[in-house]
Amino acid sequence: MTRAGVPSDAPMTPDPELERIRQRFDEAKGSIATIGDLEAVRNLFLNRTDGLANAAVKLIAGRPADERRAFGAAANALKRDIEATLAAREAELRATAPVAGVVDVTLPGRVPPVGRRHPLTRVRDRVEAIFTAMGYAVIDGPELEDEWHNFEALNMPAEHPARDMQDTLYLTSPVGASEGSRPATLLRTHTSGMQIRYMEAHRPPLRVIAPGRVYRRDNFDATHTPMFTQVEGLVVGEGITLGHLKGTLDAFAKRLFGADIRTRFRPSFFPYTEPSAELDVSCRACGGRGCALCKHTGWLEVLGCGMVHPAVFEAVGYDPNTYTGFAFGVGIERLALRFYGIDDIRMFYENDLRFLEQIDL
Repeated sequence: MTRAGVPSDAPMTPDPELERIRQRFDEAKGSIATIGDLEAVRNLFLNRTDGLANAAVKLIAGRPADERRAFGAAANALKRDIEATLAAREAELRATAPVAGVVDVTLPGRVPPVGRRHPLTRVRDRVEAIFTAMGYAVIDGPELEDEWHNFEALNMPAEHPARDMQDTLYLTSPVGASEGSRPATLLRTHTSGMQIRYMEAHRPPLRVIAPGRVYRRDNFDATHTPMFTQVEGLVVGEGITLGHLKGTLDAFAKRLFGADIRTRFRPSFFPYTEPSAELDVSCRACGGRGCALCKHTGWLEVLGCGMVHPAVFEAVGYDPNTYTGFAFGVGIERLALRFYGIDDIRMFYENDLRFLEQIDL
């Protein structure tokens, strides 16, 4: 007999604590929709330290001795029921979950972002392709240059304005003769120095272009940048004339801008060419009628050119009485502005995909 005269094998009245846990579980299991939900419910009821079902089992020790057996059986039964219910629900969820690595062919396709070459790179490639098709070799040289190759051998004496600190980025200052002469080091202001380097190592005839980055002490604005890409061209041989220069650059402009483009040459001045000229092309935006892009002139300046100055030939040991040649220099950024009809050079450097994705060659 138990206390109060109740037989020990009589059915035990449901314990309020266990019923409360069962009710909470019935509510929680209805919200299990994913494996993550299931693990959260499992942790709430079966966690070893503070799970509700495990906590109920631990209450056995606090029950009167004559109730411990029945309460323990009920608490353990509740725990096993919770475990079985969660295991069954887990099996259902895993059976219907997508299998890793299996492609659902009914899903719409995903279009990956497609990269493309930068507009300036494509213009440079186009320029190189045009001249290599004419038989020009592509050469490369150092961006860190000395005064001899960048200025003096190109007929620019020390007092020439182009050597002023306002234009040139010097890295070291020249050292006087009393201290042991050492030329100044600078970031090249043009790739014309490659003319000198190539002629020092090769004999005519020669036909080359030298593309590369150059540097000037300029502000970064709509038409200027302190770093840009230039392509220098040089042809040397016997009997080279101004007619060869004009024919070459006219053919280049038509290959780049279109067969209907018109060209004109205006007199100009460069210390390393004589005579010198500027090449203009008819404005593509207005067809030469005049617009804001061409400042209502109908023409756009493209590049500088001229016949190689005899002093340049003498600097590299060429006989100016035997050889003649022509040279030209064009900025890739300027060509890109003309080709695409853009009026702000900064747009090429801002990496705005909304702009870059509209540009195509």
